[in-house]
Amino acid sequence: MSERRRVLVLNGPNLGRLGSREPDIYGATSYAGLVESCRALGKELGFDVEVRETNDEGEMIRWLHEAADGSIPVVLNPGAFTHYSYGMRDAAAQRTAPLIEVHISNPYTREEFRHTSVVAAVASGTVAGFGIGSYRLALRALAEEISG
Repeated sequence: MSERRRVLVLNGPNLGRLGSREPDIYGATSYAGLVESCRALGKELGFDVEVRETNDEGEMIRWLHEAADGSIPVVLNPGAFTHYSYGMRDAAAQRTAPLIEVHISNPYTREEFRHTSVVAAVASGTVAGFGIGSYRLALRALAEEISG
């Protein structure tokens, strides 16, 4: 039996509050529900998915360094860091495996400051606007990138 490929699903600020945070924008699925959904699909795709969330920019940067050092694929929802964290962007640029940027909502239908992503230019691709399904689409995209 082959070993499962490790994948990190990294979430930025406020994403641990899913289910109670602005459900009209982010949906009713709890953070625990997101974690379970990602792990279940990951298992189906042959991944060992580890889901993390932080409100700390430095911690996110350290996680991206860990992924780069270990050639670990990443699904990244930077949350608000998307729009201004050049330190996180520079850490993501060091990637040595696919990195898919993901957003639950469609940033381009929201406030103007959300229209800019400092991560997009260094990501393999971006999935946005499909609710929690954005994560499932991103995991499937990773599977394609890795096998392709």
